[in-house]
Amino acid sequence: MEKIKQQLQSYGTILAGAFIIIVFCILNPRAFMTVQNLINITRQISLLVVISLGATLVMSVDEFDLSLGAAASFGGLLAAKLALGGVPIPVSFAVPLILAFGMGLINGFLVTHFRVLSFITTLGTSTVISGLAYWLTNGASISVGLPQGFKFFSAVSLGPVPLLSMIMAALVLVFWFVMEHMAFGRRLYALGGNQAAAEAAGLNAALNKNMAYGICAVLAAFTGVLMASRIGSATPTSGDGMLLSSYAAVFLGKTMFRRGVPNIWGTALGAAILGILANGLTIMRAPTFLQDVLTGSIIVLAVIAPKLSSRSGRV
Repeated sequence: MEKIKQQLQSYGTILAGAFIIIVFCILNPRAFMTVQNLINITRQISLLVVISLGATLVMSVDEFDLSLGAAASFGGLLAAKLALGGVPIPVSFAVPLILAFGMGLINGFLVTHFRVLSFITTLGTSTVISGLAYWLTNGASISVGLPQGFKFFSAVSLGPVPLLSMIMAALVLVFWFVMEHMAFGRRLYALGGNQAAAEAAGLNAALNKNMAYGICAVLAAFTGVLMASRIGSATPTSGDGMLLSSYAAVFLGKTMFRRGVPNIWGTALGAAILGILANGLTIMRAPTFLQDVLTGSIIVLAVIAPKLSSRSGRV
């Protein structure tokens, strides 16, 4: 019985994801059970996976970054603004990432130097970044006049596989390797597990946390650039809705593979579960608010599940 319980704790989220797939397959097999829909799902979750990878890095050091959504909005809007002004497309895509890295370092510096709560600090910087995004265009969206090359990320594919899906897969592999097989990743996990012990062992907590925040901001801005390129427009609030979903993916990931620890494969599967849920609800023409209700419920369940299992273990 105890072994079955442990298996459920380790693979319960994966089984729940499989259950969701089975339900949608039964309810609407002709629309859901197709190769084209599978490709659509990979394209739809690609942006969520990219931004969630950044959240995974920050959470691995036991911190939060609530400026993710604002950084995504700013990245996409700035890229569109530069492209609209005649700046070469590669430069338009690169400049937001460079600025985002600086913003991430500022987040990390504020948190580590002043030893303040990351939750409150990044909430404040999120407001600042949102203000900058509004300042760029006076609150207006950019959708007219963008050069055709700006839609590069939505126009390119390898056969039936979209470029966005390939970028997502490549980044998952890269960051899995970084977190599991490189010293930087091991340092992040050491700081997240016990910062005092890690510092006593000689790790530079401030430097590594700053880098985690910097990379997180770059991935958020890159998500905004990908989003703007995909839909051919950008608004000052285009990335705001991704904050909740990104942390939902990370919390779901913490229930898989390395239970209680943020991990890359878990985050990717967590995002996939959310994407499958959204896709299935869309196919079923469910009310749009239902996705938000279910996403919030998933976060709550993912947070309290480890607590419930630990309590039952003590009984």
